[in-house]
Amino acid sequence: MLEFDVLVCGGGTAGAVAGIKAARLGANTLIVEELSALGGTQSMGWVTPMMPNYLGGRQLSAGLNLEIQEEHAALSPETDFENAQVWYNPVVLSVALERLAVRAGAKIAFSTSVRSVARQDGRVESLTLSYPGGDWVVRPRIVVDATGDADVVHAAGGTTESGGAGGRKQPVTLRFNLANVEISAVLRFFSGMSEGHGNPNREDFLHIGYAEAKQSPIADQVGEAIRAGVLEEDDLGYFQFFTMLGRPRELAFNCPRIVGFDPLDPFERSQALVIGRQKILRIHDFCRRFLPGFEECYISVIAPLLGIRETRRIVGLYTLTEEDHQSCRKFEDAVARNRYPIDIHLAEGGVELKKLPANDYHEIPYRCLVPRDLDNVLVAGRCLSATFAAQSSVRIQPVCRALGEAAGAAAALCTDQNVNPKDLAYELLRPHVDLSVGLENVAGEGRLDW
Repeated sequence: MLEFDVLVCGGGTAGAVAGIKAARLGANTLIVEELSALGGTQSMGWVTPMMPNYLGGRQLSAGLNLEIQEEHAALSPETDFENAQVWYNPVVLSVALERLAVRAGAKIAFSTSVRSVARQDGRVESLTLSYPGGDWVVRPRIVVDATGDADVVHAAGGTTESGGAGGRKQPVTLRFNLANVEISAVLRFFSGMSEGHGNPNREDFLHIGYAEAKQSPIADQVGEAIRAGVLEEDDLGYFQFFTMLGRPRELAFNCPRIVGFDPLDPFERSQALVIGRQKILRIHDFCRRFLPGFEECYISVIAPLLGIRETRRIVGLYTLTEEDHQSCRKFEDAVARNRYPIDIHLAEGGVELKKLPANDYHEIPYRCLVPRDLDNVLVAGRCLSATFAAQSSVRIQPVCRALGEAAGAAAALCTDQNVNPKDLAYELLRPHVDLSVGLENVAGEGRLDW
């Protein structure tokens, strides 16, 4: 049996940051990741770029979030850092996270997942981990559940919730890339669309997005493709793509949206991947045949990781609500700030957005990271304690990084103070949570804004 101060389960958007932070604060830290790279949806799910979390021209997620951007920029000479604070190359990002983790002294176990959890009273005593060569047992003092699905909390018998009213879940997405695209032709074509739909800036920072393609300026092309048998009726609902830093002539697609599958069911999750790949083949054919600039394109990437917006959420010491979001509520134990809208992808098509006032934000309290009925566990990322609607806002990458940093700091402090997360004094955590407003994006040409 191996012993660690802090065990981070999941090396994704939040987990990688939690592991880096805990190790920096002196905790003997292990990051367990079931895939072969850090970054989760950012690197293996190809969910690029990050959605914005700005107040005016300044980032609300500072701290390690900014360090990761700087590390990415150091590995990417082509990065226009002033305009590229949320745009990134997934391959470079995974390397940047790995370098930061190794530099911090965190240990990493790739291709390793949680098999079982042993709980005594309200405490996780040990976890059995599986890797290709067999199983091993780890006894941690503090566990950070950054699995996205609250797997550790669930396995330990902690209380979780899933879905919204009637158990509804948001659709999943399987991201992909098209390469050998004539970006200038794409830019000219979509620049002529009606205002409020396409919003391209320039060839290196290009974003096109429609909540429902059949009700967008390309509705005629979509309809013709359906009649010709190129697309099936439900292939293009949501349709969105972006340029990427360091990958010229390539676009990252935030589609197809795949409806009606439960990501917690292994057969349904697998079926979603199968269906998603078939849809990608048809969308590729549609782009080549009906959209200028795509005539010679090919599929360069299909993400190995399904893009899942939400599954389980823990029930913590506090549950963030839609009212907290819409009223821009502040908290005495804040660990993150957010002004991204409530963003619910609807099974019937389209997106429900509820924005915040232009000059305000809400906060997320530390208590949302602390499970109500487990003693030595914290969570980080999209499985925090929040309602269905509130989670749809705070699941974005910069916020998840901030939550990971807070959870990692809290875990290390708990081992140092020999206390459980419920009993950690916020005054000790506060110096390690960066709530300052980050770097100013002066030009702002490449900055997404919602």
